[in-house]
Amino acid sequence: MAPHRDDSPPVPCAAAGQKASTASHLLFRSFKVAPHMVSSGSGIHLRLADGRSVIDACAGAAVAIIGHGNEEVHEALLEQARKVSYVHTQAYSTPVAEELANFLLDGRPHGLDMAFFVGSGSEAVESAMKLARQYHFERNESRRVHFVSRRQSYHGNSISALSVSSNVARKVPYQGFCYPHVSHVSPPYAYRYKTEAETEDDFTGRLLRELEDEFLRVGPETVIAFVAETVMGATSGCVTAPRGYFRGVRSLCDKYGILLILDEIMCGTGRTGTFFAFEQEEGAIEPDIVTGAKGLGGGYATIAAMYVHERVIRALRRGSDAFNHGHTYQAHPLSCAASLAVQKIVRRDDLIRRCRRMGERLEALLRTELAGCRSVGDIRGRGLFWAVEFVKDRTTRETMDPALSFGGKVYQAAFERGVAVYPGAGTVDGVRGDHVLLAPPFTVTEEELAVVCRVLREAVESQEKLYL
Repeated sequence: MAPHRDDSPPVPCAAAGQKASTASHLLFRSFKVAPHMVSSGSGIHLRLADGRSVIDACAGAAVAIIGHGNEEVHEALLEQARKVSYVHTQAYSTPVAEELANFLLDGRPHGLDMAFFVGSGSEAVESAMKLARQYHFERNESRRVHFVSRRQSYHGNSISALSVSSNVARKVPYQGFCYPHVSHVSPPYAYRYKTEAETEDDFTGRLLRELEDEFLRVGPETVIAFVAETVMGATSGCVTAPRGYFRGVRSLCDKYGILLILDEIMCGTGRTGTFFAFEQEEGAIEPDIVTGAKGLGGGYATIAAMYVHERVIRALRRGSDAFNHGHTYQAHPLSCAASLAVQKIVRRDDLIRRCRRMGERLEALLRTELAGCRSVGDIRGRGLFWAVEFVKDRTTRETMDPALSFGGKVYQAAFERGVAVYPGAGTVDGVRGDHVLLAPPFTVTEEELAVVCRVLREAVESQEKLYL
């Protein structure tokens, strides 16, 4: 997605300079710029209507994990469509929905016992917030109404999901309209928030003290959950937490009876090199609720999931024996069929391990290609989920002038050279800072990664000549 400031709504990843058509009745994200028309997709490539081919180095929005145009998934969709394309889950279920849940949660990994399938990441976060509230309600703790989240986070575009988010640009029109019982603490964003005098452990300790202080400030008996991206996504750009952070968070939540919701909409489903991103965190933590989307359906259908720990399920069984929530298109059979086909391919072809291996290659290429770029301040990430943060001065880490939209210009320069990356603005505090994100399909080759990194370097250098 292209960068957006307070006065500029987000536009799709492939947007370039063409004027929005007045003939179309389709409401785009921007009235100023229309997205490019895509005629077809195959593997890592998108074919545009004007004949150009673009390498999709961001997999749309970290979605297309097995690439575009996979015939095996197409056949699974057709097979399910011939059986039944829709049922209302208040009265019915389908074998494909049951099989998908069982496939993902076989053996109750990390205590996660049940999956709830919806249509988008925003719906998954909404569902998680409601379930967390109901969990406390069933336990006669109805005073719990508050959520704590982190600055520079993003959890979705519905009102409640946006409320726990901290994406400044997206929230501007909705000030005073969001869920009021939310507060935010500092992100575990070492490049910007750790002081020079602090060690990594010092930084972790300070973040945990701040979180506990916030619980105490609002009253821990009023807090429903702490909501956090395991690896922070597009708003701050692939930020990983310091050593011991999530272990400490889990301990604090347990201390005060607060649930831990990990948002893995973007970073999960193998994207960072393990199916659940939290599996790589120190301390073998078990979250109470996890959300996942993006790569879950690989872009072949709209699907997201909420994975629920058995202790939360037990509370509902002992209380009302129901989850007081639902959607018309919940566990949609075609979406579940697409997701099941994608995830079977991922497992059969060992693509998560491949993601880890190719991620190591991507990191090495980025560090080599961009070593001489004066504007590159930080390169960070995990698996096939990497961000490059731009600065005006590498020594002081001074940001570019926000009006320049440097990340957007790098994106545009790369797109003109045939590579689509995912730019972001307001990286540091919602206003200052620029980055681009790379999240190619797990099927990407070393040769394709080399092209992507070379083109990115050329794009960065072209803008440095103009603005530095």
